[in-house]
Amino acid sequence: MRRLLAITMAGAMISPAAELNVRNVILYKHGVGFFERSGELGPGESARLDFKASEMNDVLKSLTVAVKSGAGVAGLRYDSSEPLDRKLAQFPMKLAGQQPLSAVLDQLKGARLDVTTGTGPVSGAIVTARTVAGSRDQAEREQVTLLLDSGELRTLDLAAVTSTRFPDPKLQLQFKDYLATLVQARSSEKRSVYIDSSDAGRRQIAATYMVPMPVWKSSYRLIFPPTGEPTLEGWAIVDNTTGEDWNGVNLSLVSGRPISFISKLYEPKYIERPVAELAEDKPVSPVLFGAAMASGPPPPPPAAPAPMALMMGRAKRAVGGKMAAEAADIAVAQAEPSDLAQTAEGRELGDLFEYRFGTPVTVRKNESAMLPFLQQKLGARKLLIYSDPSSAHPMNAAELTNSTGKTLDGGPITVYDGGAYAGEALVETVKQGDKRLIGYGVDIGTRITTNLDSTQDAVREIHVRRGVLETKAAIKEVKTYTIKNVDTKAKTLIIEHPIRYGYKLTGAAKPGETTANHYRFQVALAANANEKFVVNEERMLEQSYSISNLNPDFLVSIVQNKSLSAEGKRQLESILAKKREIASAANDFTRAEAERAELEKDQERIRQNLTSLNRVAGQQEQVNRYAKQLSDMEGQLATLRDRASDLRKRRATLEAELNAMIEKMEF
Repeated sequence: MRRLLAITMAGAMISPAAELNVRNVILYKHGVGFFERSGELGPGESARLDFKASEMNDVLKSLTVAVKSGAGVAGLRYDSSEPLDRKLAQFPMKLAGQQPLSAVLDQLKGARLDVTTGTGPVSGAIVTARTVAGSRDQAEREQVTLLLDSGELRTLDLAAVTSTRFPDPKLQLQFKDYLATLVQARSSEKRSVYIDSSDAGRRQIAATYMVPMPVWKSSYRLIFPPTGEPTLEGWAIVDNTTGEDWNGVNLSLVSGRPISFISKLYEPKYIERPVAELAEDKPVSPVLFGAAMASGPPPPPPAAPAPMALMMGRAKRAVGGKMAAEAADIAVAQAEPSDLAQTAEGRELGDLFEYRFGTPVTVRKNESAMLPFLQQKLGARKLLIYSDPSSAHPMNAAELTNSTGKTLDGGPITVYDGGAYAGEALVETVKQGDKRLIGYGVDIGTRITTNLDSTQDAVREIHVRRGVLETKAAIKEVKTYTIKNVDTKAKTLIIEHPIRYGYKLTGAAKPGETTANHYRFQVALAANANEKFVVNEERMLEQSYSISNLNPDFLVSIVQNKSLSAEGKRQLESILAKKREIASAANDFTRAEAERAELEKDQERIRQNLTSLNRVAGQQEQVNRYAKQLSDMEGQLATLRDRASDLRKRRATLEAELNAMIEKMEF
């Protein structure tokens, strides 16, 4: 509480705050603005900078204070952002909403209280305070019980008390501070930073900082005159949301997006600390011991060209009478470049680009301004561009070459052609020397249809390596653009053809440009003409096969392919012959196994017959005949087993020879 009292008293003794006016403003494209304030700090003064609570994190991250002349500064202070609950927790009382006076007094048991009643003053220490429930005929009442200096306990009805006072000045101050804290909490949007002087001298200081700001915006006018080069006119839209006027500030606008983020520096951070105690402070418990069981530097930027003020005369036709005046009015009504006193100078700032206005700028608080930052001739040509296959018409477009010597910030462009409104477009940020295409309208005087044909070639390439056969075939696609120009003037058309993974261009059509997603083909259209433009593409299909798993029929189709080399044909034919030998040996083995199985089946049948005959008397002759058949079959089985074994060995030998041949193959 002493600390709170000391701060309150120190705040009351501060001299009136010195005023630091805004001198320089730099606005960026990533949501922050740089501000520089400067002014004189007198003896014992403190300069106060007011901010929104939401701006404090950026201010504490970026604030710097420079002394231009005189002694230094003593330090910086700012309004705390401690949560209200924590601020109020240090007070001995708590004032809740709609809380009765008795509940407040009951929290201050023991404090001295002076009250005035109709019978006179009463003074004593608070023993208790409460609300007494009323009866059917009486409302509830609030009472306080005091211990008087005489030792008497007296209960007073608070409804009869006309005034209440705490004689303890410390407690009175606590009540005032409590209420002041509540008032300050309601004004949660405003936060102040104080710059204190270090001695009695005077000094010139400058403070710079970054705060969140609306992104400045660009808009352009592209004006095509009847003859000559077009003019590009750029306007910057700036919003002043700081809550104070910018009077004659030096304003700069920066194109580019440096990294920026919010770091929570303003809100106090609390860390839960562990509880540590000395071992000697802990009580000692009995210990049971167990029985023993065993014993163990960058280059300078190029100079930017001087801004060019364009003064275009407004010629009026020399016609007489009323018609002449009307014709003159029509000529004046056509779109022409604005008459600008000056534009912004541009210069490189590393990877960024700055537009700096040469004269001070004034923007009132809660207002916005349009400021011209560019007016120069520009390399541009009018053409058509076709990129949407769902549309039957291309777009009126312009190819812009940034020859201004400046970076053109991205934004909307309004296009005027021959003094008339022609359409609107959007353009990305364009560096010096770079080009962009913009589309600003639909050309209904040109119609385009497309047709797609697709065919698949036979296998073009065949290769073998390490037992793997690879084939390559091609899918050919032909897209035909049929273009009809119904206008009586020639045109230049740019066709944007999509780039697809795995496809490559073939044929005579070559793109003039290639983007990340499209080929751009340029087509000259004569007046009242029909044109066809053909784009040929192909995609190679690759397939791999293990030669050891291929059947002879598939190998025959590969051997007969005209794309196969003579060496490849020879090697594959030898593989095909070996596979046929293996297939023949496998067939022979299968037949031998079938014959053996049939003989064994016959043997089993004869054995069953013999078992039946042995149970019948007089069948000895038949039994002998069956026994001879079984003996003959055993000889045949032995022969078949030997043959099957030989065929199995031959097949294994042939497969080993095939594998050796496959391992050596390569073409």
